[in-house]
Amino acid sequence: MKSKIAFIINPISGTGKKEDLPALIRQELDARMYEPEIVFTQSRGDGTILAKSFIDRGFQFIVAVGGDGTVNEVARALIHTDCSLGIIPIGSGNGLARHLGIPMNNKRAIQQLNVSETIQMDYGLVNGKHFFCTCGTGFDAYVSTEFAKGKRRGIMSYIEKIITGYFSYKSKKYQLLGNGIDLKVKAFVLTFANASQWGNNAYIAPQASVQDGKMDISIMSNFPIIAIPTLAINLFAKSIDKDLFMTTLRSAEITLIREDSGPFHYDGEPYEEGKEILVKTVPDGLNVLVKKRF
Repeated sequence: MKSKIAFIINPISGTGKKEDLPALIRQELDARMYEPEIVFTQSRGDGTILAKSFIDRGFQFIVAVGGDGTVNEVARALIHTDCSLGIIPIGSGNGLARHLGIPMNNKRAIQQLNVSETIQMDYGLVNGKHFFCTCGTGFDAYVSTEFAKGKRRGIMSYIEKIITGYFSYKSKKYQLLGNGIDLKVKAFVLTFANASQWGNNAYIAPQASVQDGKMDISIMSNFPIIAIPTLAINLFAKSIDKDLFMTTLRSAEITLIREDSGPFHYDGEPYEEGKEILVKTVPDGLNVLVKKRF
């Protein structure tokens, strides 16, 4: 018996054209295994609404075709259900997909669905809002906010925001309170990581696991401009946690206290959050499709 599988495509994710994706999906998906239905989102929040409707109709698999923001919209409808999440990554960063070993090539990502298995992964809550890859405040939240304001998408636009933002952004003071943790810091970046990277193979938490019931808290202190090349190398070499300007904590739940309300992000989507922020991990809350381990 064929499994019912839905594909929810975000037409504005990333930079490439999406018109040819339905034909590619039907071409590469194993028709002996799956009975597909393909839809496009039209506005923010549609991913959640569409995913819920597919669950109500008895679909076993729902595939988010987009970036980490699209994955977040679809995944939050699937938590604590028997339905499994698939990902075809077409966004700017694709942090969760990269962490899970999903190919960045559309054709190969679709083909991997034919040889996939379901695992259970953790997800996070930040003051009740869901995240699946990373969330945080500091410079990365600032860049996410500036990137969202712009009309251009893609990695080059993101890099541009990073370069211009470095010279205007100032580190903030924070307090972190949790089980055995009471730390006051002045941080340039403060990331809560369920998965290991922001995206584009930039590993902000190289040791993070989506199956350990905890989050890695990566704290980057202020650094001189001369340290940027080394930080960049370490970020992409999966060794940023060993850098002089980094501190890493691990906890299932933690409260962040800061001096002012301001930018925050979950899975790259920026918004405003208050002075006190509770971040916690929910173990084994989401079924996700990954390459089968033979």
